[in-house]
Amino acid sequence: MDTIHTIGRRKTSVARVFLNEGTGKMTINGKDMKEYFTVPAHQKAAEQAFNITDTVGKFDVKATIKGGGITGQAEAFRMAVARALVEVNPEFKLMLKKEKLMTRDPRMVERKKFGQPKARKKFQFSKR
Repeated sequence: MDTIHTIGRRKTSVARVFLNEGTGKMTINGKDMKEYFTVPAHQKAAEQAFNITDTVGKFDVKATIKGGGITGQAEAFRMAVARALVEVNPEFKLMLKKEKLMTRDPRMVERKKFGQPKARKKFQFSKR
């Protein structure tokens, strides 16, 4: 099996994942996954696709993640891994889709508008 390259996005985070057959080693931006994602909820999100498809310890993952916060990065990584696993075995798609790992979440922060302090908040209005 050759290297599989996929991309996952969430908010402003972009995760590029390279999947190879191996022993289950996950490296993100040159660090071990548990060192990069220190919060247990983020670690669980990163491993979720492997747990659903029963492929824990069968693939090595090398990833580069840019932009956003740590939660967005964890969810972008989760989506990229799910997409890579579907390329390995198309039968995984139904399982991953049921857990909503194949759906891109389009929600992003709304931009600030001029003449306002925030995106929707308005300055106080005085009639008299």
